[in-house]
Amino acid sequence: MSTDFYETLGASRDASQDDLKKAFRKLAMQYHPDKNPGNDEAEHKFKEINQAYEVLRDEQKRAAYDRYGHEAFENAASGGGGGQGGFGFGSGGGGGFADIFDEMFGGSAGGRHGTATRRGSDLRYNMDISLADAFKGKTAEIRVPTSVRCDPCNGTGAAEGAKPVSCSTCQGAGKVRAQQGFFTVERTCPACHGAGQVIDNPCSSCQGQGRTQKEKNLSVKIPPGVEEGTRIRLNGEGEAGLQGSQPGDLYIFLSVEPHHLFKRDGADIYCRVPMAMMTAALGGAVEVPTIDGGRAKVTIAPGTQSGVQFRLRSKGMSVLNSSQRGDMYVESRIETPVNLSRKQRELLQEFESAGKGRSFSPESESFFSKVKEFWADLKD
Repeated sequence: MSTDFYETLGASRDASQDDLKKAFRKLAMQYHPDKNPGNDEAEHKFKEINQAYEVLRDEQKRAAYDRYGHEAFENAASGGGGGQGGFGFGSGGGGGFADIFDEMFGGSAGGRHGTATRRGSDLRYNMDISLADAFKGKTAEIRVPTSVRCDPCNGTGAAEGAKPVSCSTCQGAGKVRAQQGFFTVERTCPACHGAGQVIDNPCSSCQGQGRTQKEKNLSVKIPPGVEEGTRIRLNGEGEAGLQGSQPGDLYIFLSVEPHHLFKRDGADIYCRVPMAMMTAALGGAVEVPTIDGGRAKVTIAPGTQSGVQFRLRSKGMSVLNSSQRGDMYVESRIETPVNLSRKQRELLQEFESAGKGRSFSPESESFFSKVKEFWADLKD
């Protein structure tokens, strides 16, 4: 008994075309034979997914399936429809997943089924940069292993003096039509894979591919203000296309390394600065570093506590594609003195004695007052 197409895709019967496409793409990527080499079960599942989506993505086929189920196509396959049988699912039909990939990804399925994507593949390159580079921008030099246009044949895939000839199967159209059951289905030509041309005498350097493997040296301009996960697209710097077809693109994904002094939050940055107890108590000034390599002076008010933030306007990160900058926040961290001399201890004890009866630690007094109230409530 054939599996329900909607169950195969994990979609409801009232699913929209967008929902069906999302479900198909997810499953197709999971069970693609190139990702599961030698796995017959995955290959079988892949064909089922392909079969289900090829019907449900077409409104007419979907309507026929919703009304008659699998019989709408099995009758045609046995010759009842007067056509060539079925919808050509699986390896024998010459269409299926390759045609769907033509529509969805600009190419065809590729891999061991013999249908190669004509447009070059897009490439991804992960790059780590410092916070300082994210602030000021930089030009980075990278090496990318990829495929490039074959020089001996100039990307045509044909040997010297030879030229591609028109495909006799599709008459140069790149697609063929077939009457299948109730419908006429147009598919990518299985002979030329959609190129409309075939090569009788292929180039010996690239074996007719029109491209060879090579490492490319590229300069990548990183603008100021980039953030974690920023993507930079280099148009046409991906893999070369087959036989002179359009190349893919290169995508640079940026990751910003943590900084030992600054913490970033969007366009703002934060810096924790240790302060001497005397400076916090009496007031004064501290000098702090800024992300642009400079220095800034922060005035400390008398009685400053730990955790107080001082805002420095326009001293934060650059904003992408803008001349503006975020703010910098300096957070105070009051240090308790250590390694005191006898004289210093005596002075602190004198300070404590002189302060009896006066309120000079409001936060402590407030806290312990609340603690006493809490204990009193427990006794009641």
